[in-house]
Amino acid sequence: MGLKILSVLGSTGSVGTQTLDIIAENQSAYQLRALVGGRNVALLAAQARRFQPEITVISEESLLGELRAALSGSNLACAAGRTAVIEAASLPVDWTMSAITGVAGLEPTLAAVRHGGTIAFANKEALVSAGGVMLAAVAAAGATLLPVDSEHNAILQAMADGNHKSIEKIILTASGGPFCNHRLEDMAEITPEAALRHPVWSMGAKISIDSATMMNKGLEVIEAARLFSLPSSQIEVLVHPQSVIHGMVCYADGSVLAQLGSPDMRIPIAHTLAWPQRVATAAPRLNLADVARLEFAAPDEIRFPALRLARESLHAGAGAPTVLNGANEVAVAAFLARKIRFLDIVGIVDSVLAQFGAPPIPDLAAVLALDQQAREAASRLAVARAA
Repeated sequence: MGLKILSVLGSTGSVGTQTLDIIAENQSAYQLRALVGGRNVALLAAQARRFQPEITVISEESLLGELRAALSGSNLACAAGRTAVIEAASLPVDWTMSAITGVAGLEPTLAAVRHGGTIAFANKEALVSAGGVMLAAVAAAGATLLPVDSEHNAILQAMADGNHKSIEKIILTASGGPFCNHRLEDMAEITPEAALRHPVWSMGAKISIDSATMMNKGLEVIEAARLFSLPSSQIEVLVHPQSVIHGMVCYADGSVLAQLGSPDMRIPIAHTLAWPQRVATAAPRLNLADVARLEFAAPDEIRFPALRLARESLHAGAGAPTVLNGANEVAVAAFLARKIRFLDIVGIVDSVLAQFGAPPIPDLAAVLALDQQAREAASRLAVARAA
């Protein structure tokens, strides 16, 4: 088997850097065609010098001069800005890591899908906001979508026998985040620093806040419904603080197949990178004797209403998940900027959902327009709550 040609979109983020760690461990098997990073010029330049991609792109156009200076003498091509990101994503490759956070990753992911390769995606927001558009593009191009989220990747592995019609339900596990045992009355004073301290996983800022509100799990329910063609009633969520079992599939004969592993994102990333084979990683090996006890509990939707809002959005269909996601991204950013309180995040999302309902989204332009409208509404609410 020859070299596998790869692109990594979001290379300077948490998933992107871990993806490159795995590639570095097996570098003779892979060739990087495109690296796309966020705003971290120094890290992106270091990655480019190490992996020698055909093109290195930074998303912020104003940083192009700085990137060129950082790559001086390397003869490596570079570019910047939204158009350059999409052009890099459009380059034909065997495998693309789609790890640009939020709706910003939607157009690059679609560009990658259209060349028909394998897309490993850590950007659940793209599938949540534009599920119909995304899945239609995948079908038209004959592309393969492989989820990198540990829970969906676990479900994919537990479905390996292909008996989809015999599935009774799937179970997504949730760590419960840093405030799993907090009282509701204490949650109003939660700070961004506290919310970013996830007890188990090492993740980026936005997903860490989503984990703390449990919106992350709500988005994952919507994502699972899209990926596995299942209704909400067949997607269960269980809080599992040890984060050892990442997902389970319950079959009609009473069997439950679970995927277990250490809480390390390199494991699902490696699964998608080598699929349908396996590749070695340096991730810590699971020792069940050390874990000793596995606990499970139903999520508390009184303290964590985000999960309920996500299910309601899934039931409403059409543009409701688009509104949910757009409003949430704005509210999370406002919280991280200390403009609103922790409980305001879901409160703002709830209000924006009530305002918009479930408008139709027949194409990408409609998705992007609705997303922008939801963001503007959420921004206004964030300003009002900060006043």
